[in-house]
Amino acid sequence: MTDLPKIISVDDHVIEPANLWIDRLPSKYHDVAPRSHRLPVKEMTFIGGKFTAIPGEAGDAGDPVDWWFYEDLRRPLTRLDTAVGFARDEVILKGISYDEMRQGSYKLDERLSDMDVNDVEASMCYPTFPRFCGQTFSEAQDKELALLCVQAYNDWTIEEWCAPSEGRLIPLGIVPLWDPHLAAAEIRRNADRGVHAVCFSEIPSNLGLPSIHDADGHWLPFFEACSETDTTINMHIGSGSKMPSTSPDAPAAVGSTLTFANCCFSMVDWLLSGHFTTFPKLQIAYAEGQIGWIPYILERADAVWEENRGWGGIADKVLEPPSDLFRKHVYGCFFDDAFGLQSIADIGENNVTYETDYPHSDSTWPHSSKIAQEQTRGLTEEQIYKVLRGNAINMLHLEDYRAADKAAGISVFSS
Repeated sequence: MTDLPKIISVDDHVIEPANLWIDRLPSKYHDVAPRSHRLPVKEMTFIGGKFTAIPGEAGDAGDPVDWWFYEDLRRPLTRLDTAVGFARDEVILKGISYDEMRQGSYKLDERLSDMDVNDVEASMCYPTFPRFCGQTFSEAQDKELALLCVQAYNDWTIEEWCAPSEGRLIPLGIVPLWDPHLAAAEIRRNADRGVHAVCFSEIPSNLGLPSIHDADGHWLPFFEACSETDTTINMHIGSGSKMPSTSPDAPAAVGSTLTFANCCFSMVDWLLSGHFTTFPKLQIAYAEGQIGWIPYILERADAVWEENRGWGGIADKVLEPPSDLFRKHVYGCFFDDAFGLQSIADIGENNVTYETDYPHSDSTWPHSSKIAQEQTRGLTEEQIYKVLRGNAINMLHLEDYRAADKAAGISVFSS
């Protein structure tokens, strides 16, 4: 049995410490900035892709859980946010406190220890309270405060979460989505500190923002900044704030089965947008969307490009087959997709990355290495290296890891 390379996980999550924003924002904002309160739950439901939560009052019946308060928003921490350590049948829609959750969810040393247990050398973490691309701040009323909150989050994740880890935790920034020029400035501010990854929405129009097809080029300043700074645009399922479902009364399991769907829609958007013609260095990545669906979409997109581009509105901007664009610009990600790995030749072995999804309910922790061993059994040594490590190094411009692999005599294959 071949020893696996140490994993680089491109999709994990961090629960922000309760004092993150209070410690970093001026005191005049402390009554309205994101802040933590411990209160019981009055109501919590997740039906038809819609999450509803209402806090009780101090002294009400029920276990106290930790809530984020921000402007009019009341958002509890839940076991779905931080499920590791609970038995599967205990992973339910229920509030949780910082004391009850696994401490690696928000404490640095404990996170690194949990990564060691899991044979994970490096990890990139998506935010929790800001949501997967900073929608929380985009939806806020006070945009001056919201911009400070975005910058405070980025400062914290770079300076306190990632820097002390000596490269094991990889910074992933957020931007002020409501203003593409401010977003571009934040990309450059973070790039000056070595950040090469940013969150973005899989479907911005679901957030009430212009789509990536906007005729006036709304997002061009942001895309240009990402291209110039080698910043990969990362889109997590749910970053469009609407999870796939079939009806308002469908059980949550329907949406859970369809989580890949928005990634599918988004990838077609990008492949047929023309942005890869305008920005030939731009790279995008999808998190938690799995990969088994990709071959058919590439086949269909190529057929549309070949047969229908004359009337399809793409002839003058998509100048090569979408499947070629995919292999130059797009990364998929999986944690459990046997069919996808069987199709790796059709997807592209340079375009697949791995995740452990710690500490979410789908996480493979603490068995990620064992599961990866089973999943990659049919792959070559080169493909295993690329999927579990090498492609992440390329995607996130992890030059220190590339150099370390070479120095250690670990093969670094071409991409």
